[in-house]
Amino acid sequence: MHDDVIDALDWAITQGHTDPARVAIYGSSYGGYAALVGAAFTPGRFAAAISYTGMSDLVDLSRRVVPFARRSLVNNYVRYMGDPDDPEQEADMRARSPITRVNDITAPVLLVHGANDLRVHRSNSDRVVEALRARGAEVEYLLNEREGHWFVNPDSNIELYQTLVRFLARHLDGRITEGN
Repeated sequence: MHDDVIDALDWAITQGHTDPARVAIYGSSYGGYAALVGAAFTPGRFAAAISYTGMSDLVDLSRRVVPFARRSLVNNYVRYMGDPDDPEQEADMRARSPITRVNDITAPVLLVHGANDLRVHRSNSDRVVEALRARGAEVEYLLNEREGHWFVNPDSNIELYQTLVRFLARHLDGRITEGN
């Protein structure tokens, strides 16, 4: 998947549609994972990264699935991500997890998470924030105590998109004032 993102980015740059110095990667849920992969596995390609309820640890994601949903994992998580109970597959899952490459992240990062997320536990964002802050990297964290995997309250979404706009303007040389 990440190869496809990089191929599309390279095409857009080659076509003259994209300034390579002003590219951010942003996504939600699986897209949040993709944004963290972009920042961790291809440092220098993105001027900023935003992960909204993204997973940073595939093993943790699999092991924290709520009990009533575990049986359904055989045909999706286990088949496509791996089985964390198989040591070889667990090692592969860790190798594909951004948390294991967080020290390679060079771009500013914004993490957004709902504290009540049942799909992707907030520790997936907490751990990235802690690791980036521990080494003095630029990271912003919007943790909403009222929300889950998706923000559903209008005031939460207003805060989310105001935060996104300010973050992108700051890191992509945008023209926005703090009042907007």
